[in-house]
Amino acid sequence: MEKAKMMTNRKTAGFTLIELMIVVAIIAIIASVAIPKLLSARLSANESAAISTLRSLSSSQAQVQSSGAIDSDGDGAGEYGYFAELAGAQPVRVTVAGAAAAGVAGTDNLTPSVMSSAFGAVNATSQVSRSGYFYQIWLPAATVGAATAGIAEDPTTGGKLAGPFPDSDNGEVMWCCYAWPIQAAQTGNRVFFVNQEGDLLQMLNRQAPPYSTAVAGPAFDAVFSAVGDMGSPLGINGVAANDTFAWSPVQ
Repeated sequence: MEKAKMMTNRKTAGFTLIELMIVVAIIAIIASVAIPKLLSARLSANESAAISTLRSLSSSQAQVQSSGAIDSDGDGAGEYGYFAELAGAQPVRVTVAGAAAAGVAGTDNLTPSVMSSAFGAVNATSQVSRSGYFYQIWLPAATVGAATAGIAEDPTTGGKLAGPFPDSDNGEVMWCCYAWPIQAAQTGNRVFFVNQEGDLLQMLNRQAPPYSTAVAGPAFDAVFSAVGDMGSPLGINGVAANDTFAWSPVQ
């Protein structure tokens, strides 16, 4: 009877301190193995999503340009668009007296849109954020002194509701977009780039500081070989990029 009472008391007493320490140690070991693997898997998934998004963007841009849905000089040749235009969140640019002008909301929006409405949410630094990455589209300004600068879409609203507008002629033949981690090493590692040629490039982003956050992304000419010129050759295959980092095609 006394022995049975002692066993009952032990069962109701719960874990001893030593047993609790063993359990905690086991949990810590499991966590030390599992957490890095989970983080690595998330980084890989975000990078794969970024590549897929840029490929989808490339197809959407080609569709809009070939359809002539954006034609800001009225010459019958289509132009490329910004995220909020492609997503139907803002009206596309139109022509007024042969010059680029803002479209009318509700009248000049793409219907149907060629990208998900989620890409119409543009932040205060002219970027869209999705799955751990920031994305920013640059459209060309007029060529001045053999250099073509990039123009970002309007902050917060997205699209282009006021000047300066992208150059109508250059906008028929070029555009580019960068994708970089919202937080380097936590939401992604690599930086990606795509342009009108469908060239999908990557950069390992191991420099200090890396491209990361909304205020420290690549400049419009980062991957190009000439300063301030998004019409210059890409900095790959032995040609130096403006940001001095090693860019290479995504395999």
